Amino acid sequence: MSHSLKPIKIAFALAAMLLAVSVLTDSRIRAAIQDLPEGKGVEVARDKCLLCHEADLIVSQRLSRTGWTREVEKMIRWGAVVTDAEKEVLVDYFAAHFAPRRATQSATAGDDRGKEIFENQCLLCHEADLTEQQRLSRPGWTREVEKMVRWGATVTDAEKEPLVDYLFKNFGPRPSGISK
Repeated sequence: MSHSLKPIKIAFALAAMLLAVSVLTDSRIRAAIQDLPEGKGVEVARDKCLLCHEADLIVSQRLSRTGWTREVEKMIRWGAVVTDAEKEVLVDYFAAHFAPRRATQSATAGDDRGKEIFENQCLLCHEADLTEQQRLSRPGWTREVEKMVRWGATVTDAEKEPLVDYLFKNFGPRPSGISK
């Protein structure tokens, strides 16, 4: 092979790799975009939020308007470039599409008090899989519950201990060597 063809082959290989990365990235972006429901503000959410997050992170949260305001403000503090006008559009969009669900009365008299609190408070805003993935220690769940209360969860002081007990018992760290 002649030395003059080697740079052409290298350039061709680089172009092929760039095309492959571009196609993969484009398909991932399109998949993420498809996960956000259409509505006023979806383009801002796609442009501002899906740069760092996949849509499922947004979709899995069920926050009040106040919660979404805090969440967007937190992202801005952490570096998201969002104007004041875009912030309002995002909060309106998220509050309209990802508001808390109404609690269902699925707990029976024999159920654990912590489970009842979890179902009636936590599942208003979060899907169960978000909780299952955390696998926190007792102090970790205590901090998480306190954080959720600061962010607007309506868990009373009397409900915190049974809730943390339930979360730790059912979603605590797995023993070493055990995976789901």
